Amino acid sequence: MLGYELMKNIARLVLFFTISLAGIFILAATVHFLRIRIDTIRVLPSQGSRVQAELLSAARWALPLSLYGSLLLSLSYTVRRRIFAPAAMLSLFILASAAGLGIILGAESFHHLSSYTIPAGSLGRDGLILTQADNAIVLIQDPSEIWGPRVVSIPGQDLRYQAVPRGPDNRPISLPPIPFRATTAWVLESFNIDLSLASRLLVDRFGSAGILPFTIYVAALSFLLISLRFVLGLSKWPLANLFLGALIFRGILSMETFLNAPETQEILNTFLGDLVPPLYTAPLIFVFLGFFVYLYTFLHYLARRKDPYEG
Repeated sequence: MLGYELMKNIARLVLFFTISLAGIFILAATVHFLRIRIDTIRVLPSQGSRVQAELLSAARWALPLSLYGSLLLSLSYTVRRRIFAPAAMLSLFILASAAGLGIILGAESFHHLSSYTIPAGSLGRDGLILTQADNAIVLIQDPSEIWGPRVVSIPGQDLRYQAVPRGPDNRPISLPPIPFRATTAWVLESFNIDLSLASRLLVDRFGSAGILPFTIYVAALSFLLISLRFVLGLSKWPLANLFLGALIFRGILSMETFLNAPETQEILNTFLGDLVPPLYTAPLIFVFLGFFVYLYTFLHYLARRKDPYEG
């Protein structure tokens, strides 16, 4: 009876993890794809873009966010549902490792699909005003005209009319992007940078090293993230635990970026020498950190158990 209940809980966990992973991946990839499209059409004059390349970039960017987010939600689910911890953690480890490999294989398969190119088309019309710092440029003709005349306003100087805006080597003077997107907050921008670096690391590792080193890296990272399950049960308020877990996961993402930086890799290789190949330095650190967290969790569990010989 207990075995049947455990299997039912594990099946529910697999379903919850799969839905969470798919939902986060689709949402993150869609948002990043729209961000790429916005950045593309802000540039004047507009250039055509390949949907295949933009979708591939969005899928790659969503990979680390999907792994972090789905593991965080699934760990919280196991605590709230009181699923047997060792079985739940082992299941999540297998699921996360397989999911990372499946996403990267699916994303890279875009290379073999036919690509659709979006034709060039500029936003705005004649009279469009572009601003950069305190300077302003008024485009007299259609923004798609690279040699179109313009009026330039620089603080403290008279207005300048440029009938043919030529720069050095007879090249057209570049225009600032269309300023219709608000400035991103530093916290969100740093998060986006770390996700982009983590995504590039995974893609480069898969492309240059192959499937095995990529899988080992994702498995080691998942091993560390899953070891933090105890954080999701620190208090009686699941939402507070989830918020704390998100902050810790954010710190691990930053640590991941730090460990894989070329400067850090050079320092680590100096200490480790030929004992560990540079490709496996970061995974080894993830495993060691995760092992100590598991050890702490186990010892804490033993310390909290009631002694049967006590009254």
